[in-house]
Amino acid sequence: MDALPNSHLMADTEKEIAATVLRESLRLGNFIRRRVRDPTDAEDILQDVFHEFVEACRLPAPIEHASAWLYQVARNRIVDRFRKKRELALDGLSQSDEEEDGLRLDLALPSTEDGPEAAYARSILLKALEEALGELPEKQREVFIGHEIDGQSFKEMSAQLGVGVNTLLARKRYAVLKLRERLQTVYDELEF
Repeated sequence: MDALPNSHLMADTEKEIAATVLRESLRLGNFIRRRVRDPTDAEDILQDVFHEFVEACRLPAPIEHASAWLYQVARNRIVDRFRKKRELALDGLSQSDEEEDGLRLDLALPSTEDGPEAAYARSILLKALEEALGELPEKQREVFIGHEIDGQSFKEMSAQLGVGVNTLLARKRYAVLKLRERLQTVYDELEF
């Protein structure tokens, strides 16, 4: 007699899953296609999301808001797909590159011409860079922005600020190390 109510619950769960897939597939598919240029990749992501949804629905803990859950998983899969295509590791610089280039951040931002998924990742990274710059100590931020964004030489900044070039180089080095660490965390979190 216990098997009957249990199979009835499973049938209800399967009906709820099917109804959610039918209700959400068109909108979710459009959401993914707007962010992923390749239609095959977009379809693969959609299928992966629904597969994960079915698996999650069969777990004891229910999904409270199916639509929100589906979109979050879709975002995660889009970012995962982008990361696989564009290895964006920040730790690829050798020490000699750093010395030659005055310790550059070398933030590999995706091009806006690489499609919607690249634009999505770019927006996340630019926001994180802005936040990370705001977290730097003022003197480090000033040197980093002056050199990297405003294009000033260390010699120009030295004359302007009345600080030695070696001090400016040290400040920039510390700024870049902190930014790398902070942004590497963001790259890692793109897998959320």
